[in-house]
Amino acid sequence: MPTGKVKWYDQEKGFGFITVDDGSEVFLHASAVPEGTALKGGTKVDFGIADGRRGPSALSVRVLEAPPSVAAAKRRKPEDMVPILEDLIKALDRASTSLHRGRYPENGQQLAQVMRHVADQFDL
Repeated sequence: MPTGKVKWYDQEKGFGFITVDDGSEVFLHASAVPEGTALKGGTKVDFGIADGRRGPSALSVRVLEAPPSVAAAKRRKPEDMVPILEDLIKALDRASTSLHRGRYPENGQQLAQVMRHVADQFDL
């Protein structure tokens, strides 16, 4: 079976293309993708090939390796996260005090952005 990487795939439209390891491209229709599989660019796959009306088409696609996530590539070292996490804990403690007093913290939007950023570092 030939192997390659998904060049792009549009879930809504139900098709995309695979770049075969030899450099050629193969049409990828949703019917060749296993049910419940979400493909994205860079996913390594193997597949069968059939001649379609507009050229070669992929059949029976099987995911071999998902592409590395963007978040993983930008992930900070654990030791760099320590002071960030400690500062976040202090900020959350101040926010908790404000909430106990019956009001939302003034920096709520900024605090939410910091929490999203920290969550992205942990969520892989």
